[in-house]
Amino acid sequence: MMLRHGLGSWLLLIIPTLLVAVPAAGWELDARLKWFGSLTALPEKDLLRRETGTPEYADDIDLRLMVRHRQGPLQLIVDHSTTLTRAESTRFPGVPLRTLDRVPESDTRRVLDLTWELDEGGRHRLLHRFDRLAVRYSPGAWSLTLGRDAVSWGNGLVFQTLDLFNPFSPTAVDKDYKTGDDLMLLERLFPGGSDLQVLAVGRRDAQGKVSRDAASLAGKWRLFVGEGELELLAGKHYEDAVYGLAVRWPLGGAMLRSDLAATRLNSGNWKLSGLLNVDYSLVLGGRNVYVYGEYFHNSFGVRELPDGVIDYPLPLVERLGRGELFNLMRDYLAVGTNVEWHPLWNHTATLIGNLQDASVLLQTQLSFEPTDHQRIDLGVVHPLGGRGDEFGGVPLTRDPAGSVLTAGGGTSAYFRWVYYL
Repeated sequence: MMLRHGLGSWLLLIIPTLLVAVPAAGWELDARLKWFGSLTALPEKDLLRRETGTPEYADDIDLRLMVRHRQGPLQLIVDHSTTLTRAESTRFPGVPLRTLDRVPESDTRRVLDLTWELDEGGRHRLLHRFDRLAVRYSPGAWSLTLGRDAVSWGNGLVFQTLDLFNPFSPTAVDKDYKTGDDLMLLERLFPGGSDLQVLAVGRRDAQGKVSRDAASLAGKWRLFVGEGELELLAGKHYEDAVYGLAVRWPLGGAMLRSDLAATRLNSGNWKLSGLLNVDYSLVLGGRNVYVYGEYFHNSFGVRELPDGVIDYPLPLVERLGRGELFNLMRDYLAVGTNVEWHPLWNHTATLIGNLQDASVLLQTQLSFEPTDHQRIDLGVVHPLGGRGDEFGGVPLTRDPAGSVLTAGGGTSAYFRWVYYL
């Protein structure tokens, strides 16, 4: 722990000096200012509504500074975020935050503690953190990245099967920057375009010690087969062995993708998850239109929702807690579209259906870009399901009177403003 906080204190002194010196040194400095707010009408049996009696308003304001500097084959990567999060649910640690946007995560399980809390109150939290802090060495066809950075694997459009490292939630609004991990990534580009990646991600266990049982070590080989691409993956993720296959294949004017993940649990049991999607771009009535569909099978999910969180299988609970999965049941279908009504106006709509309980989640968003540096999003997320369905209100526990209390299922409206400096 002394190493973590000692390094953090040193960075607090050095990094601000580097940021001030960036213009003079000729480095590249970019910044993003974001404000995101959401208002959720909570169902009558919602656990948080029982505690507050009011709709849930949550918002966060985030300033992200991004520094890049290249000297020959060496590149320095630094992303620093200062975030103010306000939500009624911060008063109740057992209830998840309802904000749809990406909430800054703590570094409790990461090797380096690069998050510092500046202030915390009854319903707010102010912190700053380094989401990227890495050095990349790229001599020719080789590349080595060491430090905090982000890696994305797999072909998921809505769901994720092979992206095990901080994937986005199916309803995430802010997908500009993925949360980084403390990692080492070795890449090799071969003649013809194929490439090999070897990734090691370090983490701490529940006792706060750097542990092999909490780490990930994996390799991924991508090659071209005819007109398509094939990816083979094998590795160890926490205490489980993971083997993956990804395919991308053009189908006329569309693109067909598929991911398959076979996981051998530490108990010896096997889980087989996968997804299949297709997307297509076309012009209708002089407007650009993008459509897609995706099927997802989650072998860690349940076939029927139990009455409380303590009844879920442990492998599912672990992956929900680690932010690798966001769905409780087994089979899902998502369809979506993006229509460009005007070069400055875009409209997206996504329907996510649970094929077990027939509940559906609708997310629709209108985006406006008044300038090259600015974007405004207005959206609504509306569940179509009853209490006890995944998208209608997931059972959590029972109150003293024996009534089932739920989480989720409320209709949310959100506003997002982003400005790039």
